[in-house]
Amino acid sequence: MRAISLILGILAALGLLLGMIPFFGWLNWIFVLPPAVLGVIFGALSRDRSATTLSAVVAGVALVRLMLGGGVI
Repeated sequence: MRAISLILGILAALGLLLGMIPFFGWLNWIFVLPPAVLGVIFGALSRDRSATTLSAVVAGVALVRLMLGGGVI
């Protein structure tokens, strides 16, 4: 579970880098938030703080980016 959570967190972080580019904020809905949420769930099931924290931070940054871009009101 820990490895799955870390892999999902890293993939979500890579997607977040693309989602930070202007006009690509919609990628956060498809390629960042679902894997980050799954990473938080798997990290909580494995009771691993680092994997859970990575996914939670990535999800938080993606949500802030969406709020600034008008994707979440």
